[in-house]
Amino acid sequence: MPVRDERDNLAALDAEIRAALTELDRPAEIVYVDDGSTDGSVEVLRQLLAASGTSPHRTRLIRLRRSFGQTAALAAGFDHSRAPVVVSIDGDGQNNPADIPRLVATLEEGYDLVNGWRRHRRDPAVSRRLPSRIANWLVGKITGLPIHDYGCTFKAYRRGTLDEINLYGEMHRFIPAYAMGFGRRVTELEVDHRPRKRGASKYGLGRTFKVVVDLVLIRYMTHYFARPMHFFGQIGYLFLVLAAITLFLMLAFKYGWLILLGLDYQASFIETPLPALAATFFLGGVVSIFCGLLGEVLTRIHHEGQGLKPYRIASVESSASGAERP
Repeated sequence: MPVRDERDNLAALDAEIRAALTELDRPAEIVYVDDGSTDGSVEVLRQLLAASGTSPHRTRLIRLRRSFGQTAALAAGFDHSRAPVVVSIDGDGQNNPADIPRLVATLEEGYDLVNGWRRHRRDPAVSRRLPSRIANWLVGKITGLPIHDYGCTFKAYRRGTLDEINLYGEMHRFIPAYAMGFGRRVTELEVDHRPRKRGASKYGLGRTFKVVVDLVLIRYMTHYFARPMHFFGQIGYLFLVLAAITLFLMLAFKYGWLILLGLDYQASFIETPLPALAATFFLGGVVSIFCGLLGEVLTRIHHEGQGLKPYRIASVESSASGAERP
């Protein structure tokens, strides 16, 4: 659970989490990640840590040196957790920990990631819900994974899924898209969402614009990372086609070909901005193709230098033993 300035919510949330884990009836640990809180949240977390000595669930506190953001806090929590199943949850108390057993049960139906869906979201309509719906629709269209609530932190993962993903920037909301890109099975589950009782939200409309900017990167990372020439080649092809169309219009204006369309109009090259536009499109196409070539070289350096494979194996079966290795 990433925490940033949630002092008034922590004690009640800790009690709810422990009750949910007791109902789950399996070994578990709680990992709190303090993301540079300045309101006394660290002191509250230390009190909870000290009081957890008699609890059957191991508790740990990871303190970051400063606020690095929610993605970094989640990455730190994932790196320091050791269980084969990991559940992430917000520290504002709006996610209901009672849904943890349901998330884990759904995960064990054969999925690698279960994304929480705050269907009945208890947030302001204009500043939170409307921008979120627009962003979720865009992300679903771009990634091809139509999940209703990418921004919901409340998720359940298999450890192997997290091991394949390196988080940075503000990419935590796109984990389901990354997982799908690696061939993992992803689903969503409706979860309870409660109104915030204490503290203030850390997000607003500005976050939505960041999501829109990240969409191009997500499209590239999930569909073209191993074949960048296809991505930049399409852009280069578009630019070259536009350059050819612009060149044709230049000639049409110069030699009066528009008369064929019933338009009696002529203009020399220097009377229109078309030559500059054609040159710009042509240079854009050439640069895009060279970016694709550079991307291909960097991709090969990335894979070969780290010994990475361009595939993920689901299982290996042997006719001799009939065994299957995940």
